[in-house]
Amino acid sequence: MAALRKELPETMTSPETGETLYRDVRAFTVTFKGKSATVELPGYYPTGSNDGIHVGDDMAVTDAALRALKEEVEGIPTPDTIRRVRKKLKLSQREAGGLLKVGENAFDKYERGLIEPSGPTSQLLRLLDQHPELVKDLRMTHKMA
Repeated sequence: MAALRKELPETMTSPETGETLYRDVRAFTVTFKGKSATVELPGYYPTGSNDGIHVGDDMAVTDAALRALKEEVEGIPTPDTIRRVRKKLKLSQREAGGLLKVGENAFDKYERGLIEPSGPTSQLLRLLDQHPELVKDLRMTHKMA
């Protein structure tokens, strides 16, 4: 059953200034190693200022933008990319973790964005994405071990 999202109130009082803050979105730029992406950041903002308070999942858009920049700049796959490649290879999360020797629960954590795969794991995922037939070799090696 999907969790119900609690509707956030339209206003809140700033704990620092006592000023009324309004629920809104503002442009926010995320930068990683010289690359930038601008996102619409939800939060509570005072009139005429971008200094806001962020609650709940507000920062998820910046997290996603940073992950996308890391994928572009350093080749660290995003949780969505990892899930797409794993499904393309027709692997369960447990099987993928076993075949890539990262642990049975690693793909669950990768796909939820709790941890990032190591450099070698990222490279292997990229190669498997480009050459899915190689998963057969991994399965053979895994069975022999």
